[in-house]
Amino acid sequence: MKYFYSSALLVMLAVPTSVFAQKTASDSIETTVIRDIIFNRKRQETGVISSQKLSGAELEKLNSTSVADAVRYFSGIQIKDYGGIGGMKTVNIRAMGTQHVGVFYDGIPIGNAQNGTVDLGRFSLDNLESISLYNGQKSEIFQAAKDFGSSGSIYLRSRTPVFINSKKTNVNFNYRSGSFGVVNPSILLEQKLTDNISISLNTEYLTGHGRYKFHQKVALPDGSLGWERSGIRENGDIEALRAEAGVFGKINNGIWKLKGYYYDSERGVPGAIIRNGDISSSRQWDKNFFVQGSFEKEISSRYKFQINSKFADDYTRYYNDNPGGTPLFIDNVYKQQEFYISTAQQYSPYKFWKINLSADYQYNTLDSNLRQFAYPQRHTELIALATQFDFNKFKIQGSVLGTFVQEKIENTTFSVPQNRSEFTPTVFASYQPFAADFKLHGFYKRIFRMPTFNDLYYAEVGSSQLRPEFTNQYDVGFTFNKDFETGVLQNINIIADAYYNRVRDKIIAYPKGQQFRWTMTNLGEVEIKGADVSAQAIWLLSQNLLFSSRFTYTFTEALNITKSNITSYYRNQIPYTAKHNGSMLLGITYKDWQLNYSYIYVGERYNMSENIPENYEQPWYSSDISGTREFKLKGWKFRLGLEVNNLLDQNYSVIKNYPMPGRNYRVNLRVNF
Repeated sequence: MKYFYSSALLVMLAVPTSVFAQKTASDSIETTVIRDIIFNRKRQETGVISSQKLSGAELEKLNSTSVADAVRYFSGIQIKDYGGIGGMKTVNIRAMGTQHVGVFYDGIPIGNAQNGTVDLGRFSLDNLESISLYNGQKSEIFQAAKDFGSSGSIYLRSRTPVFINSKKTNVNFNYRSGSFGVVNPSILLEQKLTDNISISLNTEYLTGHGRYKFHQKVALPDGSLGWERSGIRENGDIEALRAEAGVFGKINNGIWKLKGYYYDSERGVPGAIIRNGDISSSRQWDKNFFVQGSFEKEISSRYKFQINSKFADDYTRYYNDNPGGTPLFIDNVYKQQEFYISTAQQYSPYKFWKINLSADYQYNTLDSNLRQFAYPQRHTELIALATQFDFNKFKIQGSVLGTFVQEKIENTTFSVPQNRSEFTPTVFASYQPFAADFKLHGFYKRIFRMPTFNDLYYAEVGSSQLRPEFTNQYDVGFTFNKDFETGVLQNINIIADAYYNRVRDKIIAYPKGQQFRWTMTNLGEVEIKGADVSAQAIWLLSQNLLFSSRFTYTFTEALNITKSNITSYYRNQIPYTAKHNGSMLLGITYKDWQLNYSYIYVGERYNMSENIPENYEQPWYSSDISGTREFKLKGWKFRLGLEVNNLLDQNYSVIKNYPMPGRNYRVNLRVNF
């Protein structure tokens, strides 16, 4: 409970500020909720290629507490979840790998030079305004060079304080509790200092023992039972504190923002459940801190510029006193730092033509207590030149990204790293052939990805001989979005894409025994063919009754096409990539009541490169249901919710031998004043 008292103090300090909050008249809760849902469904991000987005009331009604839980409802997403409240959660887009996913927080990248992955489980939804998913890249050219360097991107947009009428203070208190001993309070305080400056303070505390019953069956493709085990999942506890502070400012034709973030956790890392025993559990400590700032100003109608900067300091300790082999115990500490700065300048010679030049610099270091560690340092410069033409119905974007990497190490027992210079082009285009509601789009993009520090230098896992990845992406699709001013159907939106990716020297990372221990290898060549479909609609059945729906489906064929003597791997599906995935999200809103149902399906897949019965992973699905009620009391707005996750008590594993929880419950109370 080392964080409990600090969290409680923050809560007590924030509550008295409600006395000074200004009371303003507003519409009834039920009318506001319905209006918000319709507005957020109809509001689409315009661009050459449309994005998938969750925001506002739609984001709130998910049975999700973290970003990782929410992005499951996007098409083209594959989740790796090791189970429990403290289990690591990472995603990849269109089978490209987690390291190809760029994660941006308020437009600034979240990096991890050590292993290239971002644990989305440590980012809460309490302080987020929206989550957007872009395939290829964000379809606008006024952005940092780093934004051009990912095969897909997830953009997290934090809340910007909004004050209604003369109100100067907003306070949101959220309390969750439920299965696994979870206690999860959070508080958000927003204060208006002047007409142009406001601040935001947000803190969240999470604790839980994480124990749950499991019943694991290993089924083979022919339907026979490989083996079966039951028990209690242990060592899944967590205690974590997250704190964020932001300052938001407006200037003439410009905005600026300064944000600080701190995350401190201790968690158990459960071992794998195997046939004749368990792989030993371990523990992990994380401390993540970053401070970042951004400044954007429009100098004239033709020219504007942007500056972003960030400093990050990350600490990880991994401990295992009985790994079942040599050495007798593991106590590894990793410290990494990152400095990042970016500038972007956009000039418009004509209304239909824009030109952007972006330049980034990034410096990464990694320190460890490992013997004979490499102590790598990496300098990365990125320069992107992009242009866009907008001819009403036809739009086209083109860019060239230059990536320049210089690396050095202190331990010469490793191979001396080579400097890299690569140029990667991208072309986006869209066309409206006949109606404003229908749009064709497509893109080509080439990707260059350096191996991470773990890929190259981790003593028992990495390989300094790993080659960088090169990927060519092709995509064609359409978007149909139509609003209806009259009738029951208010809005319908469909996004469909077919894609083809070719990866050379693909780097595959998968756990070896424990979550934190990885095996890295170059697969050679991988061919990925697939299709994504996302459809959503909203119906206003009566003045106070609204029905909304979202459906997604993804087909992915990701084959290892490396020609070698190991013919058993040739044209086999790569590990943990299901051919069929889908999700469904249904919601009914009646006055101040909401009922939501969500469904996730992941098809059969294999946990190793060889698609044989011993490596088969059976399909799984999960159903969640939640209900909420909103009401007002003396100017305070309350939201009370009950969630039932894994409603049908499905026994399943996302990753082999890491069983997920069965049916579990959570209650939620949110107070706004």
